[in-house]
Amino acid sequence: MNTNSVIPIFRIFDEHIAKEFYLEYLDFSLDWEHRYGNDFPLYMQISSHLLTLHLTEHYGDCSPGSAIRISISDLEDFHRTLLSKNYKYSRPGIETTEWDTKEVCVIDPFGNKLTFFEEQD
Repeated sequence: MNTNSVIPIFRIFDEHIAKEFYLEYLDFSLDWEHRYGNDFPLYMQISSHLLTLHLTEHYGDCSPGSAIRISISDLEDFHRTLLSKNYKYSRPGIETTEWDTKEVCVIDPFGNKLTFFEEQD
């Protein structure tokens, strides 16, 4: 079996709040949106560099409160960028772990946890 990529799916409950968090605060790009009809739940794909996520309002697609770890370079620059946005609901810090990583953890408005990490030299 050859695998090319993994695309996590996060449960969301409000399209506008999700877009504010992922598109404005975390700087993801909106790739596409899908609804089966007018006034149906949203399913959308967003991406940032090499990371792709699916966000869904559909009941049963996945559980809220999921977590992923995302390896990035220049974590401190990423952290400064997040803080410079003055996002009302998140002001994450940088943690140095016992397993020799630096980490910035953000939790989306729906309880999903994204931990951005960089291996220390």
